[in-house]
Amino acid sequence: MTLLRDDELSAAFDHAAHTYDRLVSANPGYHAHLRRSARRLGLANEGAGLRVLDLGCGTGASTAALLHAAPRAEIVAVDASQGMLDRAAAKPWPPGVRFVHAPAEQLDRAGVEGPFDAVFAAYLFRNLDDPDALLTSLRELLAPHGRLGVHEYTLGGRALDRAVWTAVCKGVVLPAGTVAGDRRLYRHLFRSVVEFDTAAAFAARVRRAGFRQVRVLPMPGWQTGIVHTVVAAAPGAAR
Repeated sequence: MTLLRDDELSAAFDHAAHTYDRLVSANPGYHAHLRRSARRLGLANEGAGLRVLDLGCGTGASTAALLHAAPRAEIVAVDASQGMLDRAAAKPWPPGVRFVHAPAEQLDRAGVEGPFDAVFAAYLFRNLDDPDALLTSLRELLAPHGRLGVHEYTLGGRALDRAVWTAVCKGVVLPAGTVAGDRRLYRHLFRSVVEFDTAAAFAARVRRAGFRQVRVLPMPGWQTGIVHTVVAAAPGAAR
């Protein structure tokens, strides 16, 4: 199948927004794994004034994970799907959180400006036409000591990893998406993982974009070898 992109993908997420939280909550460890990735940014000991960009925030699960890791942070949460963003914005948030409707590639047009101390992107990069261009723009948005955290379905490269992902999608994800009326979106999500970088290949992509101290960190449980956190530092970072 041809992967969904840009306006077509945003429209698919708009349609799925009303059931999305319920479906992802059925995924064991979904929210705990997001919190784990957010903690890996190392923001817990930062003081007031910390600015964090939550890119591809969806219905706000990643935003909540960032608040759990850094309760005093100012968070700018961005998503290209208005439907998903409406769901996120309707939840209770502290004053330091604001939501912006924009594609990840058009932050400047939406008035999103750096510098940010950290950027967090969950389940975003495999849905982009040009991941390299976005990585370059994010590097420029980060402060010299800034940190990048990417929480993504990036397979580990073993045949077993692909087999587990395929079995879970065909046995659980696609049937659930079909019942919800969003089979096309969930077929896209299945194929987007299979066709995207392995974890090692994505880490190499991050290095080519000019980031330093790039690390690939696994998730526990059934998502071992399927979901990883890739963390990195912008040039000039002391970490």
